[in-house]
Amino acid sequence: MELIENRTFDEIKLGDTASLVRTLTYKDIELFAIMSGDINPTHLDDAFAKSNTFHRVVAHGMWSGALISTVLGTQLPGPGTVYVDQSLHFQGAIGSGDTITVTVKVREKIEQTHRVIFDCRAVNQNAEEVVTGTADVMAPIEKISRPRIALSEVELWQKGRRYELLIKMTHGLDPIRTAVVHPVDVPSLLGAVEAARINLIKPVLVGPEPRIRAAAALAQLDLAPYEIVPTEHSEAAAAQAVAMARTGKVEALMKGDLHTDELMHAVVDAEYGLRTARRLSHVFAIDAPDYPRPLFITDAAINIYPTLADKRDIIQNAIDLAHALGIPEPRVAILSAIEVVTEKIKSTLDAAALCKMADRGQITGGILDGPLAFDNAVSAESARTKGIISPVAGRADIFVVPDLEAGNMLAKQLEYLAEAQMAGIVLGARVPIILTSRSDGTLARLGSCAIALLLARHKGTKT
Repeated sequence: MELIENRTFDEIKLGDTASLVRTLTYKDIELFAIMSGDINPTHLDDAFAKSNTFHRVVAHGMWSGALISTVLGTQLPGPGTVYVDQSLHFQGAIGSGDTITVTVKVREKIEQTHRVIFDCRAVNQNAEEVVTGTADVMAPIEKISRPRIALSEVELWQKGRRYELLIKMTHGLDPIRTAVVHPVDVPSLLGAVEAARINLIKPVLVGPEPRIRAAAALAQLDLAPYEIVPTEHSEAAAAQAVAMARTGKVEALMKGDLHTDELMHAVVDAEYGLRTARRLSHVFAIDAPDYPRPLFITDAAINIYPTLADKRDIIQNAIDLAHALGIPEPRVAILSAIEVVTEKIKSTLDAAALCKMADRGQITGGILDGPLAFDNAVSAESARTKGIISPVAGRADIFVVPDLEAGNMLAKQLEYLAEAQMAGIVLGARVPIILTSRSDGTLARLGSCAIALLLARHKGTKT
């Protein structure tokens, strides 16, 4: 086992040196920002950094200071060293890709206190000084030899990264006029206003005006730019918003602070609702930081125990959505508890039938396989272990669950155990319906709005 040893005060001589070499990566900058809380855009925002003194993203100054501390604490003097004082002068910036050599050199020893004064110097790959200074430490007086501790690997997860990509895809598109239904709480109102600010929607606020304005006052939002359609209560707001969609006054609906059942009751009304020939279904567009591609779960909010015919529409809705989001041939995993067909588990029979329906052209635009257990759908290694040969296993984009209970539990597990973000949309109606949870953050709401905009404009290009 590799050891880490110190050099005691008596062993240290004037002129002794130690050094290390480190190449700065953007991950180093991000980790230092996370650890310190220093989110100065000079270090993290490439667009901002291009206009500053250095014209590029640069490391935090104390990143190089930390390297000096590393040399002192691990090499010279090493374990047992106590920092007393440090003075640094930053001569130049350190950017991503720069290779820095840090050197400390013993300048002075103070016998009475076992203090050692070091000259400190950091140079880049061009031999240019970027940091100079001094460090004052109390050196150990006893020999220490310890096993070198192996550090854990750090993986950075950027929450909402895929939603940010979706928002970028909307650049240049006209925002959709959207009825925001009963936005009487701060989160739903703030989500709508923020979506308007980045040109995803043109919100029409439908609901009790005094409560809408009270929420706006609480959030310090100016509602002057937005139309308000007053209604008496949430049920009336849902009916009014659906009527506006039927007559083409809005291009989408967005759920505010009301129950999903209340909104969907107006949407599915046989005479005044927004039904089409296609079964309505819900898709969670999930940004799971550790999954290498977009992840869609359906249906976890509308169809409780879908029939085979219902599942056909649920899958086709999800495939059409994937097309609108730039996935030309999504891979569809039809989930069950196991990966073989058995009459004892109905979802395996449905999966087999749905795959045959796709073979016969009753479902188009995607690659289907099932039944697949969840581990087979997400892990190619798991599929290989079980001898599953499949174009979908380990590479699924769309996950079709047996019923709402399974889908809801799967989605919530990803949200609360895997740090996933959740955007939601209802498909199969005359207009997209942005169906967010009251617990959703602003980024998830923006992701839902971006999906609705891309879907609406995709349908427009097809017609």
